[in-house]
Amino acid sequence: MKIEVLRIGQRLVRDDRVTTHVTLVSRAFGASKILMYDANPEIKDTISKVNKMWGSDFQVEIIENWKKVLKSKKDESYKIVHLTMYGENINAIENKLKSEDRILIVVGAEKVPREVYDIADYNVAIGNQPHSEISALAILLDRILGGKQLQKKHSNAQREIIPTKKGKRMMDKTITRGNSP
Repeated sequence: MKIEVLRIGQRLVRDDRVTTHVTLVSRAFGASKILMYDANPEIKDTISKVNKMWGSDFQVEIIENWKKVLKSKKDESYKIVHLTMYGENINAIENKLKSEDRILIVVGAEKVPREVYDIADYNVAIGNQPHSEISALAILLDRILGGKQLQKKHSNAQREIIPTKKGKRMMDKTITRGNSP
């Protein structure tokens, strides 16, 4: 399954951090790419550094026209999944989403234009209450991918966390002797 994320809009100052977190969740929870409209281009550099350190070929693309992206993705047989608290509950359509081959998840910042609701194949609510787009994206990706994305290892990582019951362990792969404190 191929999954990409489209972030539409960014509220000044407040959303640099939120958009960065939407991007980090997209990367960590199994998407291959995020397309960002009206976002701070410095986020691209931040994610490039994360990819270098922790591995991944996750892509960040700054776009100028989100409508063209939606049309183009539709033409490429992507299903458009719009995250909104007004949509159908995830529990009701989770299995349909799992059966799709290509998905573009739309994550809004401020008021999402009506056109997005109309073009979307699925308007999905994680809950029909106000909530964070970051948590909604994480839950959606986890439901679609069934947790498999959480076991992924990146061969090009410089660092790798070693899960432990207590404490912190990390392997620095740039040091030939092994673990770092």
